[in-house]
Amino acid sequence: MKRNIILSLLSFCVAFGAFAQTNDSVPVQDKKQYLVYGVAFYNLENLFDTINSNGKYDYEFSPDGTRGWTSERYWSKINKLARCISHMTTPQTPYGPAIIGVSEIENKGVLDDLVQADSLKKWNLQVIHHDSPDRRGVDVGLLYSPYFFKPIDVNNHTLFVPDNPDFLTRDQMCVTGVMGGDTLSVIVNHWPSRLGGQERSSYLREAAAKLSKHIADSLWAIRPNQGVIIMGDLNDDPQDKSCAVALGAQRDAEGVAPHGFFNPWWKVLESGVGTLSYRGAWNLFDQIIVSGTLMQNSYDNLHYWNCIINDFDFLYQQDGPYKGTPLRTYAGGKWLDGYSDHFPTEIFLIKEKKNK
Repeated sequence: MKRNIILSLLSFCVAFGAFAQTNDSVPVQDKKQYLVYGVAFYNLENLFDTINSNGKYDYEFSPDGTRGWTSERYWSKINKLARCISHMTTPQTPYGPAIIGVSEIENKGVLDDLVQADSLKKWNLQVIHHDSPDRRGVDVGLLYSPYFFKPIDVNNHTLFVPDNPDFLTRDQMCVTGVMGGDTLSVIVNHWPSRLGGQERSSYLREAAAKLSKHIADSLWAIRPNQGVIIMGDLNDDPQDKSCAVALGAQRDAEGVAPHGFFNPWWKVLESGVGTLSYRGAWNLFDQIIVSGTLMQNSYDNLHYWNCIINDFDFLYQQDGPYKGTPLRTYAGGKWLDGYSDHFPTEIFLIKEKKNK
């Protein structure tokens, strides 16, 4: 079942303008309609095609590699991921998220296959992708609904770490567009892993957090009032130094400066809920962090509403030693025919609908 943090909000109208619901317990004079937009993130866990195109780094994801990555397994994963994304609907967003950031993808081709899968084709999702310098050959990307989001600019930013100048990782993709008439920028991330240990590798993720903050500051230098969302697999939890200090994403919404950040996932993790499991404990690396400009107490502009983890029942391992954790593609060297080792996350933005 979905883990929801729900705020009660009068009545709603989705962006198509074709669906609305009302809350009859609210006085008629207080009822309003809102446009509602979902913004999601999903780590697709090693979504490689079957072609060995970058040598040793993706050889294991080929028919002859250690994973035995055949066309049958590839298409099974594509269809399973599409099934998961197609379930990311709510009464307020029956046509799915407006934006879905993704990570651990090999190339644009795998995303093209994903959005053309039978369960997703009807949404007409569009793909934005960029090849990163990551040694393992994985990138971040963005899927978007052209009905809800209109991209106007895409920039990719390479992380340079002075203390480790030869370090290569995923670029940070910044997509700026228009949603509900407002300008919104989404920075899609997959921060450096914890290889070598959390503390020892923390400086890499702190550097990544500072780059995200720098990108946001550059956007605000041009449009001070625009919304900025930082999303991705951050390989850290909300309370860790990269998120809480280097980025400065706050636990509580109160007092967040317009050019500061609020992290709604901090309290979610404190409640015992996460998006991936490691050695019997939950982490919440898959975060969608919102700027203070999206927290202002005015519904005239896009405004943060709530967040959910889309942990659908079918995404869980149902038996065996990994029961109750995400049903991943492989575990212990065995093909499980699963989805991903991460659950997808989603936030919702709202804006009051003005009647013409």
